[in-house]
Amino acid sequence: MADISASSTADLSPPEINPLTDTNINSSLKFLMSNIKSIIHTQLVSDNYPIWCLQILKLFSANHFAGYLIGDIPCPPKLRSIATGDLEPNPAYTTWQFLDQTLSVALYSTISSIILPYILNLESCHEVKIEPEVKSRAFGRMVMNKLIEDFGESHLGQLKLAYDGRNIFYTAGQLPFTSKDFELTVMERRSRKRTYTVSIEFTKGFDLHPLKQFLKGMQRDCPHDTIQALDVVLRKFPSENYVSVSRSFFSPKFGSKEEIGGGLECWRGYYQSLRPTQTGLSLNLDISATSFFKPVKLMDFVSESLELKPLPKVFSEHLRIQANKILKGVRVETTHNSEPSRCYKITGLTSQPANKLLFSVDGQADTTISVAQYFKDRYKYNLLYASYPCVQAGNSKKPVYLPMEVCKIVEGQRYSKKLNEQQVANILRATCKRPAVREDGIMKIWSQNNYTDDMHAKEFGITVDQHLKFVEARILPPPKLKYHDSGRERTCNPSLGKWNMIGKRMVNGGTVDSWACICFAGRVSEDAIYYFCDELVGMCNNIGMAFNCNPAMDISFWPPSQVENGLRDLYRLSVEKLNHKGKHLQMLIVVLPEASGSYGRIKTICETELGLVTQCCKPTKVLKCDKQYLENLALKINVKVGGRNTVLEDAFNRTLPFISDAPAIIFGADVTHPSPGEDSQSSIAAVVASMDWPWMTTYRCLISSQQHRQEMIQDLFASNADPERGNVPGGMVRELLQEFYKVTNRKPNRIIFYRDGVSEGQYGQVLLYEVDAIRKACTSLDENYLPPVTFVVVQKRHHTRLFPADHGQKDLTDRSGNILPGTVVDRDICHPTEFDFYLCSHSGIQGTSRPTHYHVLFDENKFSADALQSLTNNLCYTYARCTRSVSVVPPAYYAHLAAFRARYYVEGRSEYRSNSTNTRAKTAEIQTLPKIKDTIKHVMFYC
Repeated sequence: MADISASSTADLSPPEINPLTDTNINSSLKFLMSNIKSIIHTQLVSDNYPIWCLQILKLFSANHFAGYLIGDIPCPPKLRSIATGDLEPNPAYTTWQFLDQTLSVALYSTISSIILPYILNLESCHEVKIEPEVKSRAFGRMVMNKLIEDFGESHLGQLKLAYDGRNIFYTAGQLPFTSKDFELTVMERRSRKRTYTVSIEFTKGFDLHPLKQFLKGMQRDCPHDTIQALDVVLRKFPSENYVSVSRSFFSPKFGSKEEIGGGLECWRGYYQSLRPTQTGLSLNLDISATSFFKPVKLMDFVSESLELKPLPKVFSEHLRIQANKILKGVRVETTHNSEPSRCYKITGLTSQPANKLLFSVDGQADTTISVAQYFKDRYKYNLLYASYPCVQAGNSKKPVYLPMEVCKIVEGQRYSKKLNEQQVANILRATCKRPAVREDGIMKIWSQNNYTDDMHAKEFGITVDQHLKFVEARILPPPKLKYHDSGRERTCNPSLGKWNMIGKRMVNGGTVDSWACICFAGRVSEDAIYYFCDELVGMCNNIGMAFNCNPAMDISFWPPSQVENGLRDLYRLSVEKLNHKGKHLQMLIVVLPEASGSYGRIKTICETELGLVTQCCKPTKVLKCDKQYLENLALKINVKVGGRNTVLEDAFNRTLPFISDAPAIIFGADVTHPSPGEDSQSSIAAVVASMDWPWMTTYRCLISSQQHRQEMIQDLFASNADPERGNVPGGMVRELLQEFYKVTNRKPNRIIFYRDGVSEGQYGQVLLYEVDAIRKACTSLDENYLPPVTFVVVQKRHHTRLFPADHGQKDLTDRSGNILPGTVVDRDICHPTEFDFYLCSHSGIQGTSRPTHYHVLFDENKFSADALQSLTNNLCYTYARCTRSVSVVPPAYYAHLAAFRARYYVEGRSEYRSNSTNTRAKTAEIQTLPKIKDTIKHVMFYC
């Protein structure tokens, strides 16, 4: 609907009836549609707005549709609840949408075609097809630029094209045709010309009015197509000048490249996204960094990546599999002759070396020659590494074989696979910026991109403010924490998100009567291990645990290569020694090997095979034996054996709003996906739930595997077919609700569900599928059991950063220069119509703090904004592993930890399949997770 000015609506009274429910709606609408042109016989032009407006208002008011003009009839929700608690499409929404669109058409018919495009800001979307097919976005843009160069003035009406790099482009007006084919010649690599056919077809026109209504909060549905079009416009310049990775752009222009190890280097860049907010469209800019392949000779990369110094004489099958996994998809260019180099995309490494790999020179079977001999005869090039496999490019029908030593990696290729710990640390070290420096970097990006002079943005009517958005924020007070009465300090008031255990004792200290220690570190002496164990046990006892000072058996020492044997042998000995006493090993302290890689195997064996709770320690930490480290270990050990470190004083006194008045359960959920390239591995979902109402500190976890890259949690609720009992209800939510009842003897009267790892584009799916699964889990226990549910999406991976308004004002920042813990923003930069907020619940350590974004998708508990924000902030002070508030609400944090723990359970099982050439065919298989042993599944073993 077109906007009506305030002066025009002054005489309008509220509509007497609601057109959504009126029985005469069809006749009224038909009358207006059929008579509007005859009644409004004077079309709107540039100089008759008052007369036109008065006629429109009278006509719409007389037919009871004026509410659509002035916004008195809001858009109903798209879904509604029914008696069973399920969600279904809302008929009122369908009716409202139909009416609004129909009335818009009627209104537009009274506007002169000369000014209609300017009123509606009409844009056009066109589908483009390039033949022969272009697979590279960069080359596709080159073809489209050539199209503009050749035909811009003669055929395209001098309109600027905003091309998405695939098959769509947008214009700020209509082209002179609806469909047309163009032929053009493009210069390719090696000075070769090629003719392309570009077919353009108009698909739709759209206006900015729905977007304006959405930004004003007068329309519930976000016009994603419109925002996408504007986003493509603003991305045109960087897409053609920088390396594009998803929504980020990288270039050496943004700072020097830095080596991070393994043949990789760090490139700097920035993230850019157009976002709808309460104050209009906002351009989200942030500095960014990621890993790229170094543009070096392929042999040098393999040497550095696989740590082969010097290079071996023979390239083993194990090395070939490793190299194949890393190099697949990498583009290389040849260096063996003086001709302009050609570019190839690696599809794999050959199983045979260059001196044994035969191919036909002219397609005849009797003219085969080895790759090594071919290079010697054709290029006078004697291979130095003829026993190494060749790079294979091309396709299976017409493969291209290239010796590794004649290849060089093409610059500007992002490394998308998983980085090791050292590489991650090197990137963080290179990009970690204090708030003032990061803010300055963002402004430099704005200046460098010169948005004010962007001709495409100007043509589409887009202007970008040159200042960051100033927003109002509140600082939530930290909660008071309760500790045991036997300590000198029974309560604690955290300061700047931190506190310590001096004078305090755990509110519920756990008991460890039988424990052991095993060491796999070859460079740590026995004396150091015994000293460390004594200090750790002493710390546990000092802060509230009952920890036996003597181990159940002598400390074991095993070489790093014997991890599995050492663990199984220790377990066997513990059973022999303790079972006849009716005891079992409650805690195993593990000193890890110096080399990384064994942590996952240790956790998998102990938790799925032996049923042991473990605490792993790095040998460097053991040698230092730092007091703070010992304290943090003690906190982790306590919750792993069923203890509780601290609770919110309001929870202890049963005065915590929305929690203490009636039994409540808090869920956390997350899904972890395999690393890029691991096509055969399943995704893993984890759900945790609080079991200790009203304290809300102890969380039981369940894990489940599901389809590769599937984001929706499939096993929240399940109905399993049983040949004897029929359909048997199950699923993780149902099981955790049953466990809650066993522990508390109460049914939860409220459910609060924090869901991590969901992107904005999946909100609708999550709302429909996962909220429905929670409902079904409840009614499967009792058809009348329908506790109110609040469903909150937790987002940490975003690029919104909050800076203090004055970096020099010390009372506005913590010691790192970041905003204060408890800072919450719920306006201006938040969603135009929905309930969301940004909360920085933690104190900065290094770099710039990232606030967590909480988006409430469903709220039957009717939280006020302050109540939910305060509860979330308070829970962040109950994280078990440290005496600091954390950045993500603990249930979501614990679900994240549990999901990553389960990832260790399946890693290694897929190693062979991941390295095979047919991994994509395996993606439909869902890997079965090993079962967690009953002896540990009821405690927070994953913490």
